[in-house]
Amino acid sequence: MQPDKHNNSILPQDFRKLARELTIVENDLPGSEELLRGLKTSNTPVIGITGPPGAGKSTLVNAMINHMSAENKRIAVLAIDPTSPFNLGSLLGDRVRMAEQFNKPNVYIRSLATRGSLGGLSGKTIEMCDVLKAAGFDYILIETVGVGQSEVEIAGLADISVVVLVPESGDEIQNMKSGLMEIADIFVVNKSDREGADTFANNLKKLVHQRPEPIPVINTIADKAIGISELMEAIENQSIKENTRRIFLLGEKAWKLLQHHQMKHFDKNRLQQDIITASASPDFNLYRFIDTLSAGN
Repeated sequence: MQPDKHNNSILPQDFRKLARELTIVENDLPGSEELLRGLKTSNTPVIGITGPPGAGKSTLVNAMINHMSAENKRIAVLAIDPTSPFNLGSLLGDRVRMAEQFNKPNVYIRSLATRGSLGGLSGKTIEMCDVLKAAGFDYILIETVGVGQSEVEIAGLADISVVVLVPESGDEIQNMKSGLMEIADIFVVNKSDREGADTFANNLKKLVHQRPEPIPVINTIADKAIGISELMEAIENQSIKENTRRIFLLGEKAWKLLQHHQMKHFDKNRLQQDIITASASPDFNLYRFIDTLSAGN
């Protein structure tokens, strides 16, 4: 699907088609593999927004959308929500929090459940992102749940990784420092009207200077749209990662997709039923049970 060359808006019927394609891919419906194999490559930059819970990532994404849409940019947002362990649905519903964006013709928002991926990024995230990349947007924003390994995993998907922290993250960053330092292209200190924000930002700047290449540290107050222009300027100044990094990222994506496809033939609901039956045996052993599953597939 390509946008109208004479109009910077994506037409409503294009969004309907895009929604159908994403649903087909997300649920492995008939035609999913053919659709994915027919996708055309795109240079649309993918911006990953990650960081610990409570950092204000959704509010920041909302402010970024407002800034970009004011410049008539076409934006897609893939919001990764925690998965309910009972129905594999998404719990947070970022689309509700971004309700003001619904009437904007150049903005498309889709929530995606993590589907049991401990780091928050599933193979479906990669596939759906690739569908969005083929749809003619100017930017794709991916917001992760900010738990487990998602801060590091986002580097395997995003061209630019934005790590969002708050002034109270001082102790937390000491524990996460190595992973964050490795993957962050931009640090955002959000809620910078809080006490200690300047001190925290300065300490963060000292840490990032240990990197071979400097990492921008941007102070924002997302709910007041303060610092968003500076953040977008920093994003614009980030070049798409060099070829060696790109090959690494493609390898990470391939590995994640291979894991996903290897597990596609397992039915989790059937697994639950099988384990109920098997565990009733007095000599039940989980590892022998797994061996029988592997042998049967």
